[in-house]
Parts: sequence; C-alpha cells; structure tokens
Amino acid sequence: MKVLEERIREEGLILSDTVLKVDSFLNHQVDTQLALQIGEEFGRIFGHLPVTKVLTVEASGIQFAMATGIALGVPFIYAKKKKAVTQSEGVYSAPVHSFTRQEDYRISISQKYLGPGDKVLIIDDFLATGAALVGLADIVNESGAELLGVGCVIEKSFQAGRSLLEDRGIAVHALARIASMSPGEVHFIGNPETAEMIKESVEC
Repeated sequence: MKVLEERIREEGLILSDTVLKVDSFLNHQVDTQLALQIGEEFGRIFGHLPVTKVLTVEASGIQFAMATGIALGVPFIYAKKKKAVTQSEGVYSAPVHSFTRQEDYRISISQKYLGPGDKVLIIDDFLATGAALVGLADIVNESGAELLGVGCVIEKSFQAGRSLLEDRGIAVHALARIASMSPGEVHFIGNPETAEMIKESVEC
C-alpha cells in the first residue's frame, strides 16, 4: 500500500532498529481518511472469504478493525485488556506480553459475541513479536470459531511474529512490510535495494 509507505517515510519516527513511532497519523492521532482506506484495502484482500466477524485487541487496532468491518459489512469485536465490572458473563481469555509497554496482561472477549459458526478475520496495527495476535488466535480457537486470516497495517518483518502465525497455518497479510530500519531510514520489502529516508524534521 504505497500511500501508507509514503506516510511512514514522511511522518514516521524511528527511535531504534526495532521501535517505529507513527502516533501522528495511525495510533494516537488518527488520520480518519487513511484509516478508511486501510479498511477498504483489507476488504479488497479478504473480501472473497466468508468473514462474519472482525476481531482486534484494544486500543490501537480498533479503528482499523472498524474500518475493515465497514468495508466487509460485518461487526467487529475488540478484546479488552481489563474485565469491566459490567462484564458478568463468561469470557474467553488469553495471556499477552506487550513489547512496547513491557508488561503482561490478559485479553478477554465475551462468549456472547464469538462462538462456533463464526468465521473470523483478525486485524491489528502492528505485527512484530506476534504476541497479541497469537493471544487472539488462541481465543478464536477456544471459542470454536474458524480463523480465516490475519491482516496487519505495518509488519516489522525482521521480528518473529509472522513465523509464529504461519507456523500455526494462519495466513498473514501486511500492508507495509518493513525489512529493516534505523534512525533516519527504512527499508520496505519490495524495494530491497532502496533505503527510504525518513524526514527527521517531522515532530511526532
């Protein structure tokens, strides 16, 4: 998705060879038109599949799961990181380790909204270590639903997330795949010989 790669080049801030900050347009302040374009692209990619629910985890995957749900004409569900006092019914849950926050937590989804007969598409903002997506996949399996695939906005392909998912037989599609990065430059898969320079003057 070229428009996404361009925004990463223009506004992304690479803090290290593993940390990319895109909070000016994706996961803190959100460019709503770009989010809708992302949903439409996932709709194009996965539209041939019989998806009944789109699934993500709070919070930064919500806008993209919603946009994808709109594109596919199906509901979306987000896994909660803390069980609300109003959530008295049974839940499916799984442990997750956050790479960016360096903390462990449990994600949960009400059993009312996911179950056998559902065909699920998981959508998230980043694929890196794959921990959150593996947790979501475990919840889908626990519910008896069928996982049809995973879509991620940005993939750090030099980390192990894709392998963890593909080893489980899960189809993965990312809109922008980063082969490597360091402060000031990023290499996207598809352009292996070209280092795209990040504009360092942008404040994120």
